[in-house]
Amino acid sequence: MLATAIQNGKLAPGTKLPTHRAFAEQVNVALATATRAYGELERRGLIIGEAGRGTFVRDLGLPPSLGVRQATSEGLIDLVFNMPGDAADADMLRTGLRRLAAAGDLEVMLRYQPHGGRMHERRIIAESLASTLGSIDPEGLLVTSGGQHGLSIIALSLFRRGDAIATDALTYPGFKSVAAMQGLDLVPVEGQHGVMDTDGLERQCRERKVRAVYLMPTVHNPLGTVMSEATRLRIVEIARKHDLLIIEDAAYAFLEPDSPPALVTLAPDRTIHVGSFSKSLATGLRLGYVIAPVTHNDRLLEAIRATTWNAPALISGLVTGWIEDGTLADSEQNRRQDGSERQQLCRNAFDGIPVVSHRNAGFAWLPLDKGVRAEPIVTRLKECGISACGAEPFATTVAIPQALRLAFGGIPKDELPGILRIVREAVEEA
Repeated sequence: MLATAIQNGKLAPGTKLPTHRAFAEQVNVALATATRAYGELERRGLIIGEAGRGTFVRDLGLPPSLGVRQATSEGLIDLVFNMPGDAADADMLRTGLRRLAAAGDLEVMLRYQPHGGRMHERRIIAESLASTLGSIDPEGLLVTSGGQHGLSIIALSLFRRGDAIATDALTYPGFKSVAAMQGLDLVPVEGQHGVMDTDGLERQCRERKVRAVYLMPTVHNPLGTVMSEATRLRIVEIARKHDLLIIEDAAYAFLEPDSPPALVTLAPDRTIHVGSFSKSLATGLRLGYVIAPVTHNDRLLEAIRATTWNAPALISGLVTGWIEDGTLADSEQNRRQDGSERQQLCRNAFDGIPVVSHRNAGFAWLPLDKGVRAEPIVTRLKECGISACGAEPFATTVAIPQALRLAFGGIPKDELPGILRIVREAVEEA
């Protein structure tokens, strides 16, 4: 009955449904039956429960996965996926391809490669990280097909179904997807502005067996925050005390030129550091790396073999060439400058409205006023030709905060003020 009413429009998007008990009394069924009905409706994506607020009818024009599946924003101005780019990127690629074509070992790129990458390329990547991470043993650095692949092989090789992984209350949706596929139990730990509460982490470790903690300490996604050195040291202390692995996601770390020491620097014996070149060079170049204690190498290599066999040598050859000739360093600097300019445009557009972001990032977090829901705003923006997402893809808690995450790294800068103005108007209408 409820599903039919929602699908034919009798119950409009945003309608607040009765409590389970009130509905049970209204239609004369048991409370358990009403609870199962609501659960099935939520599983079908027809309703959404918001802790402390109630249960609401979803907008069926917005798939529940909006913000996770890229296809949902096709044909719209995309504020969901952060895809930084530059007009000079194509020339960078042409130059890199010409250099590869002139190399003497081109034929070897058509063959199988070592699972962890060619050793000379691992050495180039390790040496390029020395200024931020210190001395890295190339044997402990494995080349992956992007940062997401790095997270996947970690979950596949080092954890078992049911293992508990502590995370921030808001975290990277890609890690949520990996955890769900591997059957890992994400344990949310609250914090302040994207920095995990260390007392909360220790409390979770005392109450249950937590195997690892997943963090983005340098330029958190989606909040852009940078964890202080004192907090990092406390995280390491807790990890040693409770025998936790630390998974350090550094996808956006290059945006912060003055970061405290990385967790892999503070605790190399128990930290698995994941990096990539997607955001610093190009999202289509799926190349990343995992730095881990060598005791984990065999299992990580087996996971690479089972998933991709090896990262494409053509891509790793391009990227390591750009590391050696300074292109990567230039691109990182350009991304920081570009992000800074976009943040200024964002602050101008939302003057007087609190925005949470990193000063060099191409994304921002827009908390909504009390009583304002994100879903109707996302619906309104879709009608205006703009794809945006709320907090749901990032939330690991039952209570989902009401906010918008805006990614504007790939939007032409001359168009951005007008687009953000439309977002502001939709928020103010709400």
